[in-house]
Amino acid sequence: MNRGWPRSGRGGERPRERLSIRRSLYMMEAMDTIRLAPSAERVPYSRIRELAEIAMTMDGVLKLYFGESNLPTPQFIKDAAVRAIEDGHTFYTENAGYPSLRRTIAGKYRELHGVELDGLAEIVVTASGVQALNVGIRCVLDPGEEAIILTPAWPNASSIAMMCSATPREIPLCLAGDRYRIDYEAIERAITPRTRLLVYTSPSNPLGWVATEEDQDRLLDLCRRRGLWLMADEVYERLYYQGRVAPSILRKCTREDAVLVPQSFSKSYCMTGWRLGWLVARRDLAKKAAELNEFIVSHAPAMAQKAGETALREGEAGVAEMVERLRGNRDLCLEALRGMKGATVPCPDGAFYLFPRIDGLRDSFDFCRRLLVEKRVGLAPGVAFGAGGEGSVRICYAADRTVLEPALERLGEFLAGW
Repeated sequence: MNRGWPRSGRGGERPRERLSIRRSLYMMEAMDTIRLAPSAERVPYSRIRELAEIAMTMDGVLKLYFGESNLPTPQFIKDAAVRAIEDGHTFYTENAGYPSLRRTIAGKYRELHGVELDGLAEIVVTASGVQALNVGIRCVLDPGEEAIILTPAWPNASSIAMMCSATPREIPLCLAGDRYRIDYEAIERAITPRTRLLVYTSPSNPLGWVATEEDQDRLLDLCRRRGLWLMADEVYERLYYQGRVAPSILRKCTREDAVLVPQSFSKSYCMTGWRLGWLVARRDLAKKAAELNEFIVSHAPAMAQKAGETALREGEAGVAEMVERLRGNRDLCLEALRGMKGATVPCPDGAFYLFPRIDGLRDSFDFCRRLLVEKRVGLAPGVAFGAGGEGSVRICYAADRTVLEPALERLGEFLAGW
């Protein structure tokens, strides 16, 4: 006796098979109607990461696309993290971070800038500089509002604004002679009743441009007059070639000004993988940012926070040595680039990037993809950095000379035949 399902007589399907087909069709229809949030769909994927993912499938690539040194975290910082684990710093901390770290950060501002901060009320420790940007922007932007962002710039601020269902308005800096300048008239024209925030980066990623004291005064005055929050991304402040530290907006503003300053341990202390940063802000915003930390990451890793304290207390000699090494790398790259066909590049005052403009370049992503495939050199496409970025490429010169020198040679060969 046949104990299986009876035949249906229509194409030989059994009832169970027909049910499975109907379920599959229903699921396909549901996938067409249940969609991702529009605010998430609006956020473009990083063009830097897009290129890097191609490079990660290849051997022998000279990688200059990410913003990091190829030097490891200094041993004394790693040792501090091990001690922290052994001492039991493996539990939850305050949402705003260990009070001892916040006080140490405040002490560093006093030492470097002569600025007095309340570490417990005006500083929030975050799980990276990215998260400092994220929580800060979330505190000031609602759906439908707008942020003005000075570009070319690292794309995260614009993308975070879009994640808030807000609109970024990008205003490119102008290259005048050998220096980039802020277009204040364009900023004023871009302000609408929905504008809530103005964001700039100094020292700049990708330009290496540093805001002058006059720039800071004018931006602060503009935001006071127009009732805007001012976010100054100062993550690269220690990587500065005109002094010990780049000028901070915190030297200019009062503690009541609507100012936010994201910061990070990643660049100055070679701690990119540790994901540790902080946010300086007016008391009301800092309090809310600490509360929002609970719903984003809870807090930065406990042992990383203790390592960060040691980095701030004992890292000055290492920072100075790094800056001198970067200065030499910058000068090496400038000399090489100025001898290459079609490349124009101003001398940067900070950070560890060069942003050469290439004559006739219309598609920087395709240029970088071809350079990667043909020469095994990985650069970041200018289009990744927003308005004013197309036509250029970003070179991170924090790499070792054994990477930089052959990469520059191959870039020169590529440009000669481009």
